[in-house]
Amino acid sequence: MHGSADPSVLIVAAKWWPASARLAVALRRHGCRISAICPAGHPLRHVTGLNKIFRYGGLSSLHDLRRAMHESSPDVVVPCDDGAVAQLHALYELDSTLKPVIERSLGSQESYSIVESRHQLLSLAAKASIDVPTTRRIARAEDLVKWHDEFASGAVVKVDGESGGNGVRISRSLSESVAAWKELRAPCGLATAWKRLVIDCDPLALWSRGHGTREVTVQEFVAGRPANSMVACWSGKVLASISVVVVSAEGQTGAATVVRVVQNRLMEEVAEKLVSQLNLSGFYGFDFIIESGSSVPYLIEMNPRCTQIGHLELAGTSLAHAFSAALGASSAPSVKAAIRSDTIALFPQALAAGEACRPYVDSGYHDVPWDEPQLKSELMLISWPRRRGIARIYHSFKPLNWAEPVVFEDIHANAIGVATDIDGRVAPTVAFRLASRFTGEG
Repeated sequence: MHGSADPSVLIVAAKWWPASARLAVALRRHGCRISAICPAGHPLRHVTGLNKIFRYGGLSSLHDLRRAMHESSPDVVVPCDDGAVAQLHALYELDSTLKPVIERSLGSQESYSIVESRHQLLSLAAKASIDVPTTRRIARAEDLVKWHDEFASGAVVKVDGESGGNGVRISRSLSESVAAWKELRAPCGLATAWKRLVIDCDPLALWSRGHGTREVTVQEFVAGRPANSMVACWSGKVLASISVVVVSAEGQTGAATVVRVVQNRLMEEVAEKLVSQLNLSGFYGFDFIIESGSSVPYLIEMNPRCTQIGHLELAGTSLAHAFSAALGASSAPSVKAAIRSDTIALFPQALAAGEACRPYVDSGYHDVPWDEPQLKSELMLISWPRRRGIARIYHSFKPLNWAEPVVFEDIHANAIGVATDIDGRVAPTVAFRLASRFTGEG
């Protein structure tokens, strides 16, 4: 494995998700020197102890990333959203001098096309005898007619390149599937791209508009509960993994707000198989639906990046510690103050969990970065782009759509009965305010 006594990591973040800042804190604590590239006002800019922060501009985002990589000369690059992964793949073809660090960071170049395509990934998984829902590409409306003739009315229509549930539509009829397909396949117009740049401060808005095609798939609907395994891996080998089931989320397909840690060997084996077959390195998240009744975990997609559970430090398991040690961080400490509760209210996501989830928020471990007070204060606010005057004016005419919080677990019992061996001791309650209008993406 590659490494030095003081390995350097460049974190790449375009989305306004807290996961990147939380992972930066964890990696720094375990002996890595951290630099970052992100937009102005990003949560990463409120993390202490970073070596350097590069600006991720919206007019020349690929150039900015290329410059940050050359100037920081990192041992590895850690992307924290799908667009950053796509830009690293583009730089691999564009700049031969960056090929070694990109391949060292993400894994074999031969896997890049599979990583970017949900259909290719699930086809590979099915060939490896992994349980996946039937998934097909949709090129025309007739494909959906055929699908609904063969399967029950329920379906999930998805588009590649989106995240946080933005590119997912649950359909209950042919007409709903066709409407979702038309919406998702439509290319991003110039006006929309500029809105995403100016209002949402998305540095990849203009670049993404001209990059690749938006492949739409339809997937068999599996009734059950969302779950996720995140791994740290190196050269095709899993170093450490954390698995959770979702207790509550921001909508049916949105980001989790409260999770429950589980030990699920079937989910772990799926991750190990795919990491090995694709020869992956870095951080990856594997999303599942645990089918009601059978408790079989069906793989529905892979996130080629850090997800919102990547910074968690459990008793005996820390992805940041395992990854830092693999890089050669000799000063990496053991996990201290490990999370002992199996129920974790993610911060700041749980602030928007809603009253129905209040019992879990009150009784679970509160994932607050107490050692980073400036970051904690920043994450208590709505995201920086939405605090600006131009965004407030825009959204006064076009209000944001807020998904209704969804609870996947009965208040009095574990709905799927997945056994855990995590110490269930409840952490002391912290005064959590269930704030409205809260940005907690991931």
